[in-house]
Amino acid sequence: MTAPVQPHYPHPSADDPRIMLDAQIGQYEQVPPYPPRTEREAEFYTLGDGEMFLNMGPQHPSTHGVLRVVLKINGEKVVDLDPVLGYLHRGVEKLCENSDYHHIISQIDPLEYVSSLFMEWAPVMAFEKLMDVQVPRRAEYIRVLTGELLRIASHALFQGWMALDLGGLTPILYSFIERDEIVEMLAAVTGQRMLFNYFRIGGVNGDLNHEFMSRLGDWMSRAAVQHEANIGLLNENEIFVRRMRDIGRVDRDTALRMGVTGPNIRAAGIPFDVRRAHPYSVYPELEFNVPVRGSNGGGDSLDRYLLRLDEVRESIRIIDQCLHEMPDGPVMARLPRLMRPRPGRAWAAVESPRGLFGTYVISDGTDQPFRFRIHDPSFVHLQLVGMLMKDNLIADTMAVMASLDPVMGGIDK
Repeated sequence: MTAPVQPHYPHPSADDPRIMLDAQIGQYEQVPPYPPRTEREAEFYTLGDGEMFLNMGPQHPSTHGVLRVVLKINGEKVVDLDPVLGYLHRGVEKLCENSDYHHIISQIDPLEYVSSLFMEWAPVMAFEKLMDVQVPRRAEYIRVLTGELLRIASHALFQGWMALDLGGLTPILYSFIERDEIVEMLAAVTGQRMLFNYFRIGGVNGDLNHEFMSRLGDWMSRAAVQHEANIGLLNENEIFVRRMRDIGRVDRDTALRMGVTGPNIRAAGIPFDVRRAHPYSVYPELEFNVPVRGSNGGGDSLDRYLLRLDEVRESIRIIDQCLHEMPDGPVMARLPRLMRPRPGRAWAAVESPRGLFGTYVISDGTDQPFRFRIHDPSFVHLQLVGMLMKDNLIADTMAVMASLDPVMGGIDK
């Protein structure tokens, strides 16, 4: 009996499922797909005994499929980790350098798309420093009021995504209920539900209206009670608490050395908050506490989760004060349509839901900035992941990453 004749492929196609790529046409995908460019890459992409690579992503739910993480594993334990960026790159800084000062506000909105008002706030403050603009007090109160509302919406989504990354579906539904109520309020005054484009150089784009105040009054009447109910959904879940406790611990020295800010540094026991350390707007006139956790040995993933819940309570307190103390008056300073600030440079930073978000701008006297640079907290925090994941299980990777609350728009700016 003769052996069957194998079909002859004069020009093998890599799309043909019958062809074993590496055996028959010599094609395979390298990891990484280029020679190592740095000493760190050469070290990471060299496997030891019993080690292998595992691609995670680009699929991480709370980063919307735009972060790829390469894990070096030994069995079920993570030996090392390499975040691979570039799936959402848009060159926002260069776009802003080719836009006038008004247009930059809409260009920078999508960076942290779940908290876009804070993306507007920092550059607007930097431009106001360049131009010596005095913002009306009512406009400052409106900025704080809308900003704290958006902080609550962002932390509500964090709570839901945190649970989803650990396999729980129900909390994300409750989180979107809370978030949708707040963005509907903000839509009433800004006209949009996500990328608000509301802050302006010298104030805000329009005063508060009846629909916004009516929705806000209804929400405030039950906000604290609803928040406590949402907390009980996860805080009393034994599986959730045990999976978060004692993983991804960040001590005080590491947090300071790595430039951590926002809830992540406060969860490590350091009470640094830009609203207190470098006061801006009307925050010095308002009473609120700076929550701190993880004082003994640094904060773990559970501390970072709980601290954001503490911040929601303080934001509700700030909103209540804004409503009672907001003065009457204009919401915009009188400014020329075409702005040409004097040559100089300015830096401004705000306390966004993820930490210190800052912008650095250099003016050359024209209607466009000569240089525009962005400091995004998510980019800084992502460098912690490799350090925190060492010797943890693969299943804990999502919990640690989600507890840092990264948003890829700012990381991949």
